[in-house]
Amino acid sequence: MLLSLKEATVRLGGRPVLDTVDLGVAEHEVVCVLGPSGSGKSTLLRSVAGLQPLSSGRVLLDGRDQAGVPAHRRGVGLMFQDHQLFPQRDVGGNVAFGLRMHGMPKHQRELQVRELLELVGLPGAARRAVAGLSGGEQQRVALARALAPRPRLLMLDEPLGQLDRSLRERLVVELRELFSRLGTTVLAVTHDQGEAFALADRVVVMRDGRIAQSGTPLEVWRRPADAFVARFLGFENVVPASVTGAAADTPWGKLPVPEGSPQGTGELLVRPAGVRLVGVGEGLACTVSARTFKGTHVALRLQPRDGGPHLEAACPLREAPETGAETGVEFDAAETVVLG
Repeated sequence: MLLSLKEATVRLGGRPVLDTVDLGVAEHEVVCVLGPSGSGKSTLLRSVAGLQPLSSGRVLLDGRDQAGVPAHRRGVGLMFQDHQLFPQRDVGGNVAFGLRMHGMPKHQRELQVRELLELVGLPGAARRAVAGLSGGEQQRVALARALAPRPRLLMLDEPLGQLDRSLRERLVVELRELFSRLGTTVLAVTHDQGEAFALADRVVVMRDGRIAQSGTPLEVWRRPADAFVARFLGFENVVPASVTGAAADTPWGKLPVPEGSPQGTGELLVRPAGVRLVGVGEGLACTVSARTFKGTHVALRLQPRDGGPHLEAACPLREAPETGAETGVEFDAAETVVLG
């Protein structure tokens, strides 16, 4: 592993904000750490960078313990959410900053700055003033500056957090392509699930300073480890359940579950795609209490007529009933997960 954390712990005011975390990042891997505010994800990043001392445990880069190694000697790049560009320097001066600190000759710096700006989509921008850049352009300059010293590990702290949605979606695709082309090893933290799932080879979900789940985006999406992870990923249809065989007793009645599901008392997730609308008089009787246009489909909020938790369903645009309409609901076992 290029990066290994071994029982990494940080205590602030006697409280663990990073709690015996074990994590490895392989060379050329892109890992995104997800979690709500206060989950410990930024503390993890700062600990790897050398900006936050560990209370106990170890950080290893290429197998070497980083205890006592200052941030500027760790050979890692760090890009913050607010860019932290130097306003008194032009674009080229910002990108070249780390190269100058490493003693690279001026003509080599200028050549590398030109190459990096082309790489991040800002050709010929070296003499532009930082103050005249858009948010997306500032993000690209910050990325070029972080990549300039060719770090073994690039760390991103909420890299697209301050940008508008359409620009974030475009840049996350460009970042993914860039990291793949360069073979860059990346550790990023974000609270945005869509950003993490689009960017990462592996997603790590944190809660209260610990890792709640780690896996590929597909693994985490298809099988959340528990109700916390499911809800954090945006799934609303999570209820208590008692599973016997291929069925579960829930507040919505008896629901089918996949073969081999864990038995006994636990919690059940039904993805919106697994909530199927059927005719009135069939299945679970519900009323459409709200509908939200999502572009590719309509999200429906359904209230069971006999009470119980509401349901979220995903419905094709042309088939979505209006608010107040009555409908029946059936459940698809293939879109149901018995949570741990």
